[in-house]
Amino acid sequence: MCKRLATFVLAFLLIVSATPVSAQTVTPAPTDTLAPTATPVPTAISVPTATSVPIASPPPGPVYIVQAGDTLWDIASRFDVSVADLESINNLTTTNINIGDRLIIPGLAGLSGTLITQPVPFGETLPSLSRQYRMDQATLEKINHIVSPSELYVGYGLIILEQANQPPWTSRANLEQGETMLELAVKGDTDPWSVAQINGLSVPSDGLPGDTLYLPAGNSEAAPSGLPAALVSAQVDPLPLVQGSTAQIKVVSSQAVTLGGLLVDHPLHFYPTDANTQVALQGIYGALDPGLYPLRIDVTSADGSVQSFEQMVLVGSGNFPTDPGLEVDPATIDPAVTGPEDQWLLSLTSVATPEKYWNGIFQLPVATPSCIRAGFGDRRSYNGGVFKDFHTGVDFGVCSTAHPLDIYAAADGVVVFTGLKTVRGNATIIDDGQGVFTCYYHQSKFLVSVGDHVKAGQLIGQIGATGRVTGPHLHFEVWVNGIQVNPLPWLAQAFPH
Repeated sequence: MCKRLATFVLAFLLIVSATPVSAQTVTPAPTDTLAPTATPVPTAISVPTATSVPIASPPPGPVYIVQAGDTLWDIASRFDVSVADLESINNLTTTNINIGDRLIIPGLAGLSGTLITQPVPFGETLPSLSRQYRMDQATLEKINHIVSPSELYVGYGLIILEQANQPPWTSRANLEQGETMLELAVKGDTDPWSVAQINGLSVPSDGLPGDTLYLPAGNSEAAPSGLPAALVSAQVDPLPLVQGSTAQIKVVSSQAVTLGGLLVDHPLHFYPTDANTQVALQGIYGALDPGLYPLRIDVTSADGSVQSFEQMVLVGSGNFPTDPGLEVDPATIDPAVTGPEDQWLLSLTSVATPEKYWNGIFQLPVATPSCIRAGFGDRRSYNGGVFKDFHTGVDFGVCSTAHPLDIYAAADGVVVFTGLKTVRGNATIIDDGQGVFTCYYHQSKFLVSVGDHVKAGQLIGQIGATGRVTGPHLHFEVWVNGIQVNPLPWLAQAFPH
């Protein structure tokens, strides 16, 4: 009996020793117990078995957090996927989505994180953006479906893969000609190997003169490598630009320079705001076709040398509404009248006075409580014609009980015109300086004269119903470098800012 028992035990031990390691279940030792001195079991044996607790698998792609205004169709278009695929991978039974919903984006297996969209700033390149956002350039190109660097324009909604606890780098410096990586690193209070690592360089010596490199600490801002060497930074605001907006181009230089340039088809006029900082304001035409247009900055140094940098910038739709058709005096829509009047106004408002008269936010041109009867950009048809016109200002109705007809100067300036025009009726036009003009139309009475220096809030006239109108109101316009812009932002924020 004992002999048979011993034989059975020996056979059992042989079977156990022949069992593959991967098929065994290992019970970990308690954390307060010393590990045995025998040869450690390879970690490969921790493959789950039928008795293991299942581990949740990661989502089959990165997620996008739904923002205000998003639709499922918009999201599918942005990431170049179908609505059906979005619905399938996210188990959606309806196309209704809510702000804050987390949607898995198909077609990006192997990637994880949160997808966000950032507008491309002026002068940036794929290498600089991939470094800033800690992304491999090939991955950046893949998720944005970029084939050529020329597709990267100012205002482009670049899709970024954001990782937890990995914010974008905010400090960078340009590697100057003759400067070593060690010298650059010392100025940034770091070491050359750290600089090389975060910028995707194999060794510090791979850094090239003129390259823009990110640093592991700080918040300094060097110019993108594409900009002329004399520039520290160049910023465009807002991004993306839209029809009727006021574009602000702010340039900081490291030395005294003269700046010029072009936006769409208008020359830029730069004016100093403080030491080595210059700003140009330029209106974007309210009926400009949405698309890509050139933005160029020209830099003339003290020695007369000129450097330029040009990049395409996106101008988007203002999404303006369509007004009901209007019935007006036929004489006010006669091209023989409107054409010459438009040209006269353009020549008057295309002058750029060097002095800046206005200061800060524009004041409301009517008494409170105020009311708006028609907004900027509204598409219009007159007397049954086609919708080929747009509203070039904001119409304020007669809504104040205390001062119902009073018109006030929105900003300091010099009166350059008061008089009667067929379309604009009794009009007052004020030069606010540096290419900015404010216009007040359809008045019943003038209270200022040409040459008067007016102050913001000064009473300048009264509301009437002269010119092309359907009733009494004030048509208020703001011109910026020869283009009418939406006045409402000027009543809400200071330009320049």
